[in-house]
Amino acid sequence: SLLFLTGTPPSTPSTPKLTTTPSPPQTPTTTTSPPSTTTTGTGSPTPTTTTSSTSSPTPTYTTTLPTPGNSLAGAVVRSLPVVALKLHGHLKLCLSVGLGMGNQCILIPLALLLHCYYVHSASLSTIPMSTTTSGTTPTKTFTTTSGTTSSSFITINSTTTSTTFKTLPPGSTTTSGPTGTSTAVTTTGSESWWLCNCTKVICIEDNIVQVIPIICNPPPKPTCANGLSPVPVIDEDGCCWHWECDCYCTGWGDPHYMTFDGLYYSYQGNCTYVLVEEINKKVDNFGVYIDNYHCDTRDVVSCPRTLIVRHETQEVRLRTAQPNTLQVEVTVNNQLVALPYKKFGVSIYESGINRVVEIPELKMNVTYNGLSFSIRMPYSLFGNNTQGQCGTCNNNTADDCMLPDGNIAANCETMADHWQVVDPSKPQCSPGLVPTGSPSTTPTQPCKESSICELLLGSVFKPCHAFVQPENYYKACVFDSCVLPNLDLECSSLQIYAATCADQGVCIDWRNHTNGVCSHECPPGKEYRACGPVKEMTCKSRGQNDTSTKQVEGCFCPNGTMLYDSGVDVCVKTCGCVGVDMIPREFGEKFTVDCQDCICLEGEHGIVCKPHECEQKQVTCDGEGFYEVVEVNPKDSCCPLFTCKCNTSLCTAKAPKCSLGFEVHSYIPSGQCCPVYKCVPKGVCVHENAEFLPNSSVFVDKCQNCYCTNDVNISTQLNIISCERVPCNTYCQPGYEIKPVKGECCGKCVQTKCIIQTADNSELILSPGDFKNDPHNNCTIYSCVDVHNQLIASTSEITCPAFNEENCKPGTISFLPNGCCKTCAPLDSSTPCSVRRRKDFIVYNGCRSVDRVELTECEGTCGTFSLYSAEANSMDHSCSCCRETRTTEKHVVLKCPGGHSVSHKYIYVENCSCQDTECSRPQPSEQQNNEENDKASTLNRIKRAISLTSK
Repeated sequence: SLLFLTGTPPSTPSTPKLTTTPSPPQTPTTTTSPPSTTTTGTGSPTPTTTTSSTSSPTPTYTTTLPTPGNSLAGAVVRSLPVVALKLHGHLKLCLSVGLGMGNQCILIPLALLLHCYYVHSASLSTIPMSTTTSGTTPTKTFTTTSGTTSSSFITINSTTTSTTFKTLPPGSTTTSGPTGTSTAVTTTGSESWWLCNCTKVICIEDNIVQVIPIICNPPPKPTCANGLSPVPVIDEDGCCWHWECDCYCTGWGDPHYMTFDGLYYSYQGNCTYVLVEEINKKVDNFGVYIDNYHCDTRDVVSCPRTLIVRHETQEVRLRTAQPNTLQVEVTVNNQLVALPYKKFGVSIYESGINRVVEIPELKMNVTYNGLSFSIRMPYSLFGNNTQGQCGTCNNNTADDCMLPDGNIAANCETMADHWQVVDPSKPQCSPGLVPTGSPSTTPTQPCKESSICELLLGSVFKPCHAFVQPENYYKACVFDSCVLPNLDLECSSLQIYAATCADQGVCIDWRNHTNGVCSHECPPGKEYRACGPVKEMTCKSRGQNDTSTKQVEGCFCPNGTMLYDSGVDVCVKTCGCVGVDMIPREFGEKFTVDCQDCICLEGEHGIVCKPHECEQKQVTCDGEGFYEVVEVNPKDSCCPLFTCKCNTSLCTAKAPKCSLGFEVHSYIPSGQCCPVYKCVPKGVCVHENAEFLPNSSVFVDKCQNCYCTNDVNISTQLNIISCERVPCNTYCQPGYEIKPVKGECCGKCVQTKCIIQTADNSELILSPGDFKNDPHNNCTIYSCVDVHNQLIASTSEITCPAFNEENCKPGTISFLPNGCCKTCAPLDSSTPCSVRRRKDFIVYNGCRSVDRVELTECEGTCGTFSLYSAEANSMDHSCSCCRETRTTEKHVVLKCPGGHSVSHKYIYVENCSCQDTECSRPQPSEQQNNEENDKASTLNRIKRAISLTSK
């Protein structure tokens, strides 16, 4: 039942609010005392009690003095119906106890009630403001006046915690006569109600109630399993407070999770999963879900793509617009919405780099920025009643890996797979299937983590280490830098750690320490701040007191400016108007937008517009080729310009066709549209229906170099072509000769001799058919042969018969005519003249026998000597030669280079014998012939040697 105070309601706007809440963690101050002293003004207390009516009862009481201006919440009487009447400076409360028992009434000084409500009445001359003191210092004396009787009551702080009010029976009144007594009976210890803020009244016995102030002692600060600081929460009675560990779940990277109770794990599934749902459904259609996708080409790791929040009739989707960026688009029930958005108990707004979904009724918020998310829920509403990939919020990590059936999985990676939900866009995902194995969350190969990860453990983040442990964020950073080294996903670990630190009141400016890898670019007109307000001040909110002390990173208006409105992303220096063109205007400023003449006015409507007025000027277009056209006015885009334009396609005169070397030139006489044409030289050369620019080459024939000159032929008005003969090369390398080429002006060097590389790396040039011994080795013979106009060079080695110098007569060793093999006279006996047989190829005129044929020759010694004759006084000579005595003629088939065969006759020796011959000194001519014959014989032997070797 409500306590009704008689009198006129306050008319001043300073009426206090109807409710107050304590301000934890400060300890409330209580003021309790029986009225044993009185004070005057602010002087020393006087140990006397004074009232203006000696016959009035003086009730004693204990209460807590609230802060001046506090509310009437304490005036709500619970459990009992109350009727209140104001009587001579007191308030008479009559409680209806029940049928047949009448009413129980008590008197309460108005001074006490003034701490709870400013009583306003024509009969009250003063309404004092109370003050709260501590210890035993007396408080201010309250004085009320009713007619000619005044009563003064005072309250002194003391250690007393309770006293009693004496109650009056029904119908009794307070006058200057004797004190009345109560004849009613109350039920002791069974009735209680709230008298004022944090002041409880209990019925003790007949006509006596106990007033108990609630004294709040600061509760001990607990340790939260997630490592975060606990938050103070007001008790249900609205007087005291206690600590609670908020349910705080985060996810980031590819992706890594921190459950409500602080358990860290990584999970690489690419389906849609439950992050949070209630175990016992208390909120209609409530849950938070995440849509993951494979964000690498190997389909190994996943990243968050969409965060889904459902609440009653609304489904909010926060979707990453571009992969691995902070660009997020927001839809509600599949419709794009602009921020801020507020409808049906859901509020969505931007906070720094984050998009925030807030449900005030549930005291929860969800943030998402494309790379990370966080979910904060009050323990008082969701403690022990959450399930999903964020775990169970109960300050105990042991059950965070709970499956949908209530069992606990061995690890959260396995648990995460069981929280799939049906997603039509992902037919490959089937909720309810048991996964084949836990996904791997460690790199298969060791790698060197990014140096950015070291920042988490270094001095940059050190101020936060005492509030949030960085180890799990460091592990996540190393994993991301190793598995996805080219996506810079390690930045998300630093970003979510910094955001968690900011949530705990520690702001870290870290992006400048990443050498630009994790930089954040702001749009023009804004600047990046690591520590900005959660809700940026706007022109509409600048008069409101923002009590939030939390900070976020993001892009904010520069100093000296502020955001125009939460839905108008424009920074302004003065709060005027911002129209559809998003340009800030000052009050009184006139401007034109969308062809409307507007003015910025201070007031509700802001911008007032009217249609833009134009001055129209008509034009008349005369003359061939002219037509009227409407153009945009560069000075006033809203007012078109009517002008005359020329269109030559409307002209009747056509351009003539000019011959090669000439082009059409046209000019338009002043004031006309249609051109006048004529053919003029182009300043080019013309050859065989082709035009050539000056200084460019002109092909006339192969034997001339021609180019177009700048000289002009007066008769043809064309440029003159100048030519000169092509210079030919007259030098060729050794072994080459210049040969004419058909269809060419100059001959080219053609190889006519064989170029042979000798053993000492020198070049030997031989003509076709030539043979030559190696200058340093007579046993090596080089030759050149022309076969079908193709030069073939060959190298042959002469194979000598076995030769032993020990079997030779001294001084008889010599070389054979080939200069390679050695011969000598035998040591013991002479070889008789006989036929020597051998097999060899026969070569004649370039043709050669197919197989070796048997050849014979005479070889041996005959008696040849020179003796001195004393009679003749000269030398007597006796000469004998080993010669053939009988021969036959044989035939052999020779194969020629052209592929044809010829028959060849050769002499075959049947018998040899020594035959006398004339011994004479050869004449010079004969000696020369003999030398030539020796050379020919040697050449034949060489040819035979070559033939043998090449075969």
